[in-house]
Amino acid sequence: MSSTPPRGTSVGDSTARHLHHLLATEQRRGRLPSITAGIVRDGALVWSDAIGTTDGRAGGVAADTDTQYRMGSITKTFVAVAVMRLRDAGRLDLLDRFEDHVPGAKFGAATIAQLLSHGAGLQAETNGPWWERTPGGTWDELAGSLVGQRFRAGRRFHYTNVGFAALGELVARAHGTDWFDVVRRDLLEPLGMTRTTTRPSGKAAQGLAVHPFADVLLPEPEHDAGAMAPAGQLWTTAQDLARWAAFAGGDTAEVISPDTLAEMYEPHTVNDEPGQAWTTAHGLGWQVWNLEGTRYAGHGGSMPGFLAGLRVQTESGDGVVTLTNTTSGLGPVAPALLAAYLEREPRTPEPWHAAGDPSALELVGTWHWGPSVSTAKVVGEHLVLGEPGQARGSRFERVGPDEWVGLDGYHTGEPLRVVRSADGAPSHLDLASFRFTRTPYDPAADVPGGVDEGGWR
Repeated sequence: MSSTPPRGTSVGDSTARHLHHLLATEQRRGRLPSITAGIVRDGALVWSDAIGTTDGRAGGVAADTDTQYRMGSITKTFVAVAVMRLRDAGRLDLLDRFEDHVPGAKFGAATIAQLLSHGAGLQAETNGPWWERTPGGTWDELAGSLVGQRFRAGRRFHYTNVGFAALGELVARAHGTDWFDVVRRDLLEPLGMTRTTTRPSGKAAQGLAVHPFADVLLPEPEHDAGAMAPAGQLWTTAQDLARWAAFAGGDTAEVISPDTLAEMYEPHTVNDEPGQAWTTAHGLGWQVWNLEGTRYAGHGGSMPGFLAGLRVQTESGDGVVTLTNTTSGLGPVAPALLAAYLEREPRTPEPWHAAGDPSALELVGTWHWGPSVSTAKVVGEHLVLGEPGQARGSRFERVGPDEWVGLDGYHTGEPLRVVRSADGAPSHLDLASFRFTRTPYDPAADVPGGVDEGGWR
């Protein structure tokens, strides 16, 4: 059992001791048989640690970062990436109905995008015995037993394990092989994740329940979940899961494009909890969080005997993973570890270098939308009008001579055109039909509706 900070970390000694203390405290507080964790930065595992034993007993086999645990619903993120690879290959559209690819299901009218984002209204669980603790059957058996939708598709967020069983079947049919064969070949092998499997292999932790009122343990069952396996079957190690966190942080090794990963992080359905602020949503297969303006992506996981977590800052790529072998008791240690690491090991800002576009200098300065005042700046290769994140402030990318397109905010995807006067100087900006002029309601510019001949008075 680990009692001192691990060697070989690439964080400072003080940081390593603090993270070790946080992890050890959580192991003791939650009465976790074992827990292992890792921090990822720049695509590498920069810190890792493990506390406890694989069977939860003193003198047992010490857990380490090569010990397998079940990742539970983090499995869904692998299935989602496999689906997006099919989309990027032109083999499906996210607006396709599920029945276009897997006929016969009661919820066949739900779209693939709705299934990925838990917006299809499907039932959360199966109608049979507790699927996580009993052997699973075939897709046809599962599909034939389902009630289908609890809510109108697209109405609201409703988490569904059944929906990802369905997506796993879609992946399998598209490739003509088992869904995990696809995940292993197209995701795990390119990323070097050799210790991620559907059943325990090599050194693995025993799934355990800890009695709520006594320090005693009960082994949890482990089995093949059959058609429900894509919802939460996979086993992994802290080292392998850290590689997946690096993937989530942007190091995709061409498994998917950065643009596709960013698309998966766009919130589709908000997890609306009564009495609480909106901080959690679901994108395409990933949970996403907006915590005081900082965006995170990842997923939690639970199966009988196991809990897991993965979270990354989407902008920096810094991330954390945790794995433990207990059915309940794990607190919010993953975000606590990441927050502590970021506080003690902040990223050094990149040096500023001149990289602006001199040809856009004629556009900088003050512009007016009616009487409202906006400032245009050139930041790198982008034209910035107003303050992005405030009101209608947006960045714009040049797409042609005097043609720009919005990158964020209200004007995302909207065209901006520079209109010039007879002498070639910029007269006004046409932004999605709005006019921005150098003076408020410039009578010399083409202002829709005209400018009162009497002028200001």
